[in-house]
This record gives sequence, structure tokens and C-alpha cells, in this order.
Amino acid sequence: MAYEYSDLVANVKDWSQQATNTGWLDQTMASSMTEEKHGEAKQLFQKTDERPLVVAFMGGTGVGKSSLLNKLAGQSIAKSGVERPTSREVTLFHHQSISLHQLEEKFPLQQIQLSQHTNPSNEKVIWIDMPDFDSTEEKNKHIVLQWLPYIDVLIYVVSPERYRDNKAWQLLLAEGASHAWLFVINQWDKGESAQYDDFKQQLNKAGFSNPVIFKTTCIDEALKYDDELDQLQARIESLANKSIVEQIELQSTQQRSNHLKHNLQQGLHCLGSEQGFSKLLQYHAQSWSQTETVLNTGFEWLLKQAAVEFSKTASVPKQNDTKLWDDWAQSRFNDYLDNLILTTEQHGIPLAPVRKELLILRKGAEKTVQTQTELACRQSLVNPGNLIQRMVLKIVNICEIVLPITALSVVGYQVFQGYYDSSITNEAFLGVNFAVHSLLLILLSWLIPFFIKKKLQPSLEKAALRGLIKGLDIALKTIELNIAQLINELKTQHQQITEPLKSLIKSCDEQGSAVKKAIENKQLNRMLVDK
Repeated sequence: MAYEYSDLVANVKDWSQQATNTGWLDQTMASSMTEEKHGEAKQLFQKTDERPLVVAFMGGTGVGKSSLLNKLAGQSIAKSGVERPTSREVTLFHHQSISLHQLEEKFPLQQIQLSQHTNPSNEKVIWIDMPDFDSTEEKNKHIVLQWLPYIDVLIYVVSPERYRDNKAWQLLLAEGASHAWLFVINQWDKGESAQYDDFKQQLNKAGFSNPVIFKTTCIDEALKYDDELDQLQARIESLANKSIVEQIELQSTQQRSNHLKHNLQQGLHCLGSEQGFSKLLQYHAQSWSQTETVLNTGFEWLLKQAAVEFSKTASVPKQNDTKLWDDWAQSRFNDYLDNLILTTEQHGIPLAPVRKELLILRKGAEKTVQTQTELACRQSLVNPGNLIQRMVLKIVNICEIVLPITALSVVGYQVFQGYYDSSITNEAFLGVNFAVHSLLLILLSWLIPFFIKKKLQPSLEKAALRGLIKGLDIALKTIELNIAQLINELKTQHQQITEPLKSLIKSCDEQGSAVKKAIENKQLNRMLVDK
């Protein structure tokens, strides 16, 4: 089971690294997802098959944790009261047969007071006296939180006067589901049954069903006050067998798996949903038309100026000579992309991959507009006018050649015929009227096609303007399609990132079910009270 969990953690780390590299997950979230909040006590020992039970005493200042530990141990091993004014150290009491080699690698032993014993009855238990959690020393809290994951059973010690301390109580609420708990009201010689009932009620509100509470006194006249110290010691000894320790380990694995699942679910929530991309596409379809209208309006004057310049040079100028996509157009486009990013954030989609891809479009818009308008303008200048104009002009061009030739042919035939007739009749064959009419016929046969051609000749300025307008329309449509394509590609990337994450969450569920079944098979001891 531990091996499976280790594999699961390794897979989560691989996934989080991939998601971080692609920008879908920030480093902070990736670290929190793989953070091991719940360790295992068996990690502290070399021989985990016969490891001892790790029991810790936790409570506020002055509740008598150290005195209680000394009483249970039968010797003075923990400093208390004025003997420990700083309350910074951890007191660890263990049998001499237990190796602390692994412990030395994980914790600074200079902050731990070690004490050994040879009592065989406590051979399977390690006792730990934790610092006062409610102390003003912030370091105490760090030490407690550092040790908590490696503790099997937490004995929460209070006194009749201090069973509602807020700091320790907040820790109790946060860690309730992560450990097996026993509760002790120490200094019971000063307590009353109403305080016991109130404490039990508070535990019920915190989620502890039927909490096991012991009343203890660490004075010589303990028997007068229904002292339950022996029952507490018997309960701890009963927990320190291999079967119970294994059950506790299973519980720890289950809690770690649940914690990992919770982190993965948070990560999945941070990645957004597929519906967010659909809504983003819908926003783009609705909003781009407004931006396109604004850009077209702003381009009207520039297009006319560019068309005039194009018609004068009778060719398309270089891009540096005519810049259609100016700072104003770039600002309007940037405004649209910023609104798109804002909408992306509103739909819970990670911003990093969107910003990265939109940056490419932000920089490439000018090139797209310039390229498309130049190409369309060239094509328009190559074929100016409309189809009817071009067909009529072709006919007129033919007529401009054919009609004068025809007129000359007719006049020439008439001259030849007149000359022939004149040679027979000896009459004059050329007259002023014939010459004038012939000249007019030839002139009109050329002038009429020339006039029509002149009137129907397409304007280069209009042709350039038409091409520029067409190119701009193509460019803006291209940008619109590029943004839509980008959103669809991001949606695909999102699916490729989230599908493995969903599989990992499913694996956590499967492992949790397997652990739960194992716990049920081992018939978990009801003496361990879980939240």
C-alpha cells in the first residue's frame, strides 16, 4: 500500500512538473499539490515491521504534561514548571533497544532532550513531551507542526482551568482527522464534574464522537480524586501491539491519500473547466464585431491616403512608406486582448498560457494587416475595374483598331471605284464633299472608341482603395479566426492537462477504498477515536 502511494506521489510530481513547464500551473500551486502534510511514524525507524508506537503529549502551558509523562514513566525525564522556562525542547523517552538513526536525519536532535529506559513494559512505546503550543514562542508552533505527521497517538492534556485555550484548540480542530486521540483532564484534584461534561461537549462539537477522556492527578493523594492514570497507561500499552500499529499506519496512509486527493481537486479547480473555454469563444464571437467596426472606422482616412499614394506611383509602395497599422490601431487591438484576458480570468482559466499565446497575436497583427492589404492592392491594380468594365474595354480596344481600318477600307474602295468610273466616263471622281465625309468617317471611327475607352478606364485610385478595403477585411477576419483557433487550441491543451489529473484523482479514490477495506478487514480497534 505504501509503495502504491509512493508511485502515486511520483506521478503527481511528474504531472505537476509538466503542467508547470507548459504554464498551466504556477510553481506555488505545484509545490502545494505535492506537499506532504501527513508523514508516517514508521519513516523514523529502520525496522518498520517491529517499530514502536509513537505517543505525544500536547497541551497548553501549565496543564502538567511533563508531570504526567514523569508519572507514567515512573521517573523524572521531562522538565516542568520553572525548570523549563523556555518550553522550546522536545523531550523524547524511549527504550534503549530503539535505534534513532533515522530520527537524526529528519530532526535536529540538539533541540530534543533524549532519555532512555530499560523497562520492558514500555519497550514498544516512544513517549514525546511536546512544547507548549500556546506559548508566545513562535518556534514552539513550528516544532509541534514539524513533529505532528510522525505521531501515532496524540494525548491532548488540559486542566480544569485551561481546557478552552484557543491556540491549542485550533490545532485540535485542524488535526482532528489526522491522528488517533486520547484526552486527559489533568490536575483533576482541582476539577469538577461540570467541567468534565463541558469539555466532553466541546469535543463533540469539534467532531469527536464518544471521546475517550481520562481524569488524572499527579499528586500523592491521587486515589482520593478517582485518578485514572493506570487506565491511561493500560490503554496506551494495549495500543502498542503490532496489529494496532498496522491499523494506525493504514489510517495514516488513508489520511495522506485524502490530503493528496484534496490538493489535486484544488489544482483541478485552478485549471478551470471546459465550459469556461466555450464561454470565452462566445465572448470572442460577440465582442470582436464591435472592435472590427471601430478599426474599420479608424482606417477609412488612412486607406484613402494610401490609395492616392498608390495611384500616383502606379505601383504599391513599400511597407515603410505607408503604415496602415499605426499606434492607434495597436492600442485598440491591445484593449480587446486585455478584455479577453480579463474574461479568461473571470471564467477561472489560468492566465499564463493565454497571455503567452496572445502575445504572439499581439505582435503579429501589424504584419497580418500589412501583408493582406498589400497583396489585395496588388491584385486590384493588376485587374482594375469590374468585370463588365473590363469586357467593354476589351471590345472598345478591338473597335479602336477595327473601326478605323474598316473606315479606311471603305474610303479606299470608294476612291478606287471612283477612279475606275472616272477613267471610263472621263469625269472628275474626287470632290470636296467626298473628302470631307471620308475624313469625318475615318476620324469618327477612331474617336468614338477612344472616347468610350477614356470614359470607361478604371481609376487606379479607386482600384487601390477597393483592394485595400478588401485586404483589410481579410486581415481582420484572419485575426478573428486566429484568436478563435487559439482558444480552441488552449481548450485542447487544457483537456490534455486535466485528463491525467482526473485519472490521478481517481487513483486516490481507488487507493482510499483499498485502504478502507484493509482497515475493515483488520477490524480497527474502537478504542481509537477518529474525527
